[in-house]
Amino acid sequence: MRALFDTRTNRWLVWVGFTLIGVSLALLPFALAQVGTSWVRITNYAILYVLLALGLNIVVGFAGLLDLGYIAFYAVGAYTYALLASPHFNIHLPFWVILPIGAAIAALFGVLLGAPTLKLRGDYLAIVTLGFGEIIRIFLNNLSRPVNITNGPQGIARIDPFRFGEFSLGSYETFLGLQFSGPIKYYYLLLAVALGIIVVNLRLQNSRVGRAWEAIARTRSRRGPWASTRAT
Repeated sequence: MRALFDTRTNRWLVWVGFTLIGVSLALLPFALAQVGTSWVRITNYAILYVLLALGLNIVVGFAGLLDLGYIAFYAVGAYTYALLASPHFNIHLPFWVILPIGAAIAALFGVLLGAPTLKLRGDYLAIVTLGFGEIIRIFLNNLSRPVNITNGPQGIARIDPFRFGEFSLGSYETFLGLQFSGPIKYYYLLLAVALGIIVVNLRLQNSRVGRAWEAIARTRSRRGPWASTRAT
């Protein structure tokens, strides 16, 4: 029985497993929609956090940097999209224009945080990045007076959906007799992005840069947080 399920000798088992997982993920939103659309939205949030975890794996897992303020960059990008694609400032730019702008602003905040903390690591880096995350959260939640920029804790509503020409991810569509609601469309978009990021992580892990990062991370873990910041 053990030889039958040995994936090293029976490579077809791997492909069968991938096929079953793929079919399950493809049919999952329609099964959840039978219970309620809210479950599809919850699944979308779960995939979104998977994307955040994959990005955090690059920073913490590969580079060995204990960044506890990683979520702040996600907040900066999210607010950038909300401000540029909502009635809040009456700006309705397409998402393919906002995407590089949000990435550039998040990268700018990364540079501003990284410049004074490049020589920190271990507990010190964790404390600084944790403080940065809290500063961003408090700052955005209170940036509603005297000028209402972020609408405070209530957030920004009526954000424009993603559009590809005339195709909108926020509307209902019927294809092959199946009804695709907005949450279902976003599910497939997030799932495709998640699969792409997984491929990037795997390629990066097996690359020369990934192996160098792992070597530096192992050196840092052996030397401890009190040692010099320059790895030999």
